[in-house]
This record gives sequence, structure tokens and C-alpha cells, in this order.
Amino acid sequence: MRYFGLIGYPLGHSFSKSYFTAFFENNNIDACYDLYPIENINKLPELLQTVELTGLNVTIPYKEKVIPFLDELDETASAIGAVNVIKFTRNADKTILKGYNSDTIGFENAIRPFLKPHHRRALILGTGGASKAIVYTLKKLGIDTSYVSRNASADILCYEDLNKETLNKHSLIINTTPLGMYPKTDACPAIPYQFLTPDHVLYDLVYRPEETLFMKKGKENGAVTVNGLEMLYGQAIASWQIWAE
Repeated sequence: MRYFGLIGYPLGHSFSKSYFTAFFENNNIDACYDLYPIENINKLPELLQTVELTGLNVTIPYKEKVIPFLDELDETASAIGAVNVIKFTRNADKTILKGYNSDTIGFENAIRPFLKPHHRRALILGTGGASKAIVYTLKKLGIDTSYVSRNASADILCYEDLNKETLNKHSLIINTTPLGMYPKTDACPAIPYQFLTPDHVLYDLVYRPEETLFMKKGKENGAVTVNGLEMLYGQAIASWQIWAE
């Protein structure tokens, strides 16, 4: 039997265990998938000594922090600077850990159907590991991006900077933060929703609940809203393809 899993903290929101358990059963694959909520990334070596893993997924808050623990990065993960898939290759007595990023595959396939010619600029809410895959993908699609965070810097807007002019220029808004994720569903990014229009697309990487407060407020102001479920399925499928190579 091969062993796979997910590291992150916390992991109460994750769909990965149920998804991969059903996937393995439906495809007669002798494998097991478990959740490994580690409170500190420095506990990863201890986990690796406990379980002989074939592959791992990585989620918040370790997509960047896990990189020093890896032996190799593929070209895309290296360019993004974030990892959400780790493949374990054992040669004799040595195990090689290689990092990949399947978020970019999942996001590109999920966002393409909603893009129109006027979607030339995007606001990226959050600056964590997930945001880096989104920026990488949008640049690949020819869309300019601007980060938004609680603290402004030379290259980052803060939420207080957002106004009607800013939203008029950026008709694509991507939430890469965990705000609004179950169980704290009453939270959302502090953007000026009143300036949204039907030309705007609001994409939330959060998938639980199915409609977040970010999406509800966007819809109330005429915007098109999309949750992160299709991206999640897409990156999961890509994860398996990496592990199965």
C-alpha cells in the first residue's frame, strides 16, 4: 500500500481525505490518504520518520515554509516560490523530496471560462503561498496583477487604498486569504463592494462554504462570483498525475 496525505494547520476544512479515499476506491488503487495537521513546519522531519510516504499535498500556512525541507523543485514551483505537492522518490537508502505546484493548473482551468477581453488587471487579496500561484498563472494569461494586504509597501496596496478608481481599473478580484472559510463564515476581505459592477469577476479560493460572504457581497453588487471548488478538484487531479508519473 502507498501512503499519501496533507500537511497544514489547521486541517478541519480540508476535503482532501474524502476526495482521495473515494478516488482510490473507485480506481482500485491500493493507497491511503490521511491528514497530518502539524502545528509547526519544523515537525515535518518527525512526521517523515513516522510514515513512509509516497506523496504529500501542502496547504496553508506551509506552501512557502516547506521549501527548505525539500531536495528539489520543479521549474514551475521554483518560479512561483510555493509548493503544494511533494513527490517522494526512493533510491536505495536515499529518499528524494521534490516539490511541485499544481495550484496553477487548477486555477488556470477554473478561471478561463470566466475571462473576457476587459479582464486585463487583477487585484490579488493576500500575499501567501496560494497568491503566488495565482499571480504566476494570471501573468501567463497576460493579466496584470496587484497585491492587496493589510500592510502597504512599495509593491503592495493596503485595503484602505482601495476606492472606486482602483476597482474600475481592476475588474478581476481574487481572494487568496482564508477569510470566510468555515467555521468563521462571517468574515470577508474589506474591499469597497459598493463599487463593483457586472463587469467584475470575484474569485474566492475558499470553497467551504460554497458561497462565502465575499461572494455574497459581490453578487449583491452585480459581480460574477466563483468559488474555489473547481480549482481544488483540478489541483487534486494534477497532484495524482505527479505522484503517478
